[in-house]
Amino acid sequence: MKMIQSFSVDHTAIVPGIFLSREDIVGDSIVTTYDIRLKRPNREPVIDVAAMHSLEHIIATFLRNDPDWKDEVIYWGPMGCLTGFYLILKGSRSPREIYELLLRAFRSVNDAQEVPGAAPVNCGHYLMHNLGMAKWYAAEFADYLEANRDNSKIFEYPKAERLVTDDGQHFYDS
Repeated sequence: MKMIQSFSVDHTAIVPGIFLSREDIVGDSIVTTYDIRLKRPNREPVIDVAAMHSLEHIIATFLRNDPDWKDEVIYWGPMGCLTGFYLILKGSRSPREIYELLLRAFRSVNDAQEVPGAAPVNCGHYLMHNLGMAKWYAAEFADYLEANRDNSKIFEYPKAERLVTDDGQHFYDS
């Protein structure tokens, strides 16, 4: 079985940022998946599960209510590795083109008084939320984005130097 593209990115070199993960054709349209990486994989602690859940709810609500972007949003959800999120949008845009949207989304978490949809009728695990920690992670990431706005590393996946394929083979690209 062929390795999928997202497993072909050197996770030992990824820094927090906004990355174009893939573009797909669906019917006559392009949909783009972005890797919104808050943590350095395998090098720093992952996001607390309850805080991740709260960030999912708050930012999904923000994105789906933003007057300029709400009709473009297909999906916002956590990565299984708990180092970031996936954002899927209609159309094809560079990571720099969605920078301001994401900065506003993460800054909006600080204003949240409660987690939207955190009730038994709305959420599959409504008790697993942590608004205080969600605010901390959101501020940390927003501050990082602002401090690195001009650093291309937060917008481009690192070049692979050494990767292991599904069949155990190593390849180098430098």
